[in-house]
Amino acid sequence: MQEESKSIHNPKLAMILSIIFAGLGQFYNRRWIKGSIFVIVELLFIVICGQFVNDGIWGLRTLGTIPGEHHSLFLIIFGLISLILLGFALTLYVLNIIDAKNDAVKIVNGEEKRTIMEALRHTWDRGFPYVFVTPGLIMLLFIVVLPLMFTVALAFTDYNLYNSPPRNLLNWVGFDNFTNMVTLKAWKDTFFKVLTWTIVWTVSSTTLQIALGLFLALLVNDPRIKFKKFIRTFLILPWAVPAFVTILIFAAMFNDKFGAINREILSVFNIVIPWLQDPFWTKIALIMIQTWLGFPFVFALFTGILQSVSKEWYEAADVDGGTRWQKFRHITFPHIMYATAPLLIMQYAGNFNNFNIIYLFNNGGPAVRNQSAGGTDILISWVYKLTFELNQYNMAAAISLILGLIVTVFAFFQFRRTRSFKEEGNIE
Repeated sequence: MQEESKSIHNPKLAMILSIIFAGLGQFYNRRWIKGSIFVIVELLFIVICGQFVNDGIWGLRTLGTIPGEHHSLFLIIFGLISLILLGFALTLYVLNIIDAKNDAVKIVNGEEKRTIMEALRHTWDRGFPYVFVTPGLIMLLFIVVLPLMFTVALAFTDYNLYNSPPRNLLNWVGFDNFTNMVTLKAWKDTFFKVLTWTIVWTVSSTTLQIALGLFLALLVNDPRIKFKKFIRTFLILPWAVPAFVTILIFAAMFNDKFGAINREILSVFNIVIPWLQDPFWTKIALIMIQTWLGFPFVFALFTGILQSVSKEWYEAADVDGGTRWQKFRHITFPHIMYATAPLLIMQYAGNFNNFNIIYLFNNGGPAVRNQSAGGTDILISWVYKLTFELNQYNMAAAISLILGLIVTVFAFFQFRRTRSFKEEGNIE
């Protein structure tokens, strides 16, 4: 009789019942408690969240129909929250189907049914990590992911100073904002100039601070150098001063009229440089300041790594007749890069979005005629101006999306090429 029951039991039927309504497949498998939980959860979702999700999806699709009454921004937010709730519901729904199928397969295979206590213990053992991860995941979704989704959504609307809710309703415009960014002259010239300077700024300032930090670390690590502790402490001091304080001090020092650099240093050679009026010299000043701000961290990082390089490697190189350059090229440099590549990549990504120094030094200036960006604005500072000064929210969101994609692709590509993020045993 038991064998006949096993042969009659059908996993496909359990899946179909779970698709019709969560929990029915568990009832078919005689998992009464589990089935009741799934049924209650689905009923609660329909009763409590059903109308909210339905209205949210409608608002996200239409962005409102009555100007002055429907607020498109709120409808976007409610719609995105509805998508998150719907994602949770669909996840549980799929788990319900998989669970019904797995239980049905176990019944067909003749596996013994667990007691209630055994089932609870098994569920707790397997689900223990998820119990503690879930609250953090929920917070992450609503604190980090939801604002990102909102920014992405704005990039595909016509939200600007002249079309703002609730007086006006927003509209979905597809990829028009991105197309205008690279086709309309008013936007194209500014975008490509700012993008070019952002890349030049990122590569030059970060590379210089890394090169200076490496040079000083190698110099201090030389066994012939005395008073190493004092020198290391002295070189790390700029890192101890808050960056914004240093930037403001340098802004005063580079001032064209009363700055110490022009008045006290360059005046000796009868030279006056328009540090804050000429975009070229402002960029030079910014690169020098960022090199000063960034090298102490790199210096401290490389100094620690150099302590771990085995002296036996250098001794073996001396026996083979290796020169200083060969030892640096084949021992020191590869060892440093292997250990620090991810952090150095993050230095480039951080400077790509380094808003503080651009804004605090000269507010992205000097101004450029017929452009919404200043002569030294990078993408992130231009986004700030578009958002808070020009109210071009849709274009700011579009640029933010482009900026995020650039950083993500660059970081992903570089991390994939480094060995530091490969699991042990997978390094070839």
